[in-house]
Amino acid sequence: MNLGTQIKKYREKNNLSQEDLAEKMYISRQTVSNWENDRSYPDVHNLLLLSSIFDVSLDNLVKGDLEIMEKKLNQSHLKFWTYLMLITFLLGAVLLGPAIMSSGNLGMLFIVALFIVGMCASFKVEKIKKDHNIETYDKIVAYMNGENPNNVQSTERRNKLTFTLSFIGFVGTIIIIALISIYLSNI
Repeated sequence: MNLGTQIKKYREKNNLSQEDLAEKMYISRQTVSNWENDRSYPDVHNLLLLSSIFDVSLDNLVKGDLEIMEKKLNQSHLKFWTYLMLITFLLGAVLLGPAIMSSGNLGMLFIVALFIVGMCASFKVEKIKKDHNIETYDKIVAYMNGENPNNVQSTERRNKLTFTLSFIGFVGTIIIIALISIYLSNI
């Protein structure tokens, strides 16, 4: 994280040793060292005290860490909704045959529910991509690796072709799995 670097920067700017800062805060020098080396994180009380000692706003002290945490949170949301979308669509396709054969309309209701969850998840993925200006696979990979997706250079024509082929492949795979599932249920 960035907070350790910030603490060290402000400590040195105020001509304080780790020992001096520790005495002012009534903590051990080792605790200050752990903060600066990102082995531990100060609690809210200590963050407020650091902010006061360094005469900086709490926002300036932890700003980099908040941006990093927000980016990681957004990345985990993108992964979650993507996996939910894929799993529900594949599960729906695999269970389509058995649901039709064993439960009739009730089974189809379950399959429709799975596809609705998958569609909601796909809309959520698209919203996250739109919020972070992610249009292409290259930009998704860059975003998931913690890079700025806007720095990725790619040709628009190739991206449209890749998207179209990926979409056709995904839908085709779902249809094939569903047909196999129906066929095996009839045996």
